[in-house]
Amino acid sequence: MIKSSFKRNEAGQILSFEVSGHAESGPYGSDIVCAAVSALTISTVNGIDALAGVQPIVETDEDNGGYLYVEMISKANQEQTNIAQILLENLLLGLQAIEQENLDFIQVKTINEK
Repeated sequence: MIKSSFKRNEAGQILSFEVSGHAESGPYGSDIVCAAVSALTISTVNGIDALAGVQPIVETDEDNGGYLYVEMISKANQEQTNIAQILLENLLLGLQAIEQENLDFIQVKTINEK
C-alpha cells in the first residue's frame, strides 16, 4: 500500500509531504496506481522548481524506491510560496481522487501542526 501524509502549519499551508510504499495493484511495470502517484508527485516537485523557482528539500530512497519526502524551504517569497501551495494542494487533491477509487492500494492523510 502507498501511504502519503501531508503536514500543514497553523495557517493551513502545506509544509511537507511524504509518500512511501508500493501499491501492488498490478504487475510491476503495469501498476497504474503506482504510475499515477509517481507522475503526480514528480510533476509537483518539478513544478515547484520550474514554476515557483524554489528548490524544496527532497529525500528519496534510490536503492529500494517507493519513498519520497519533500519539504518546502522557508526562504521563499510570497509569490513563490503561493505558486508552490497551489501545486501542493493540487497534488493532495489528485492523490485523494486516486484514493477514492483505490482504497485498498493508497492512503492519504493530512497532519495539522499545532
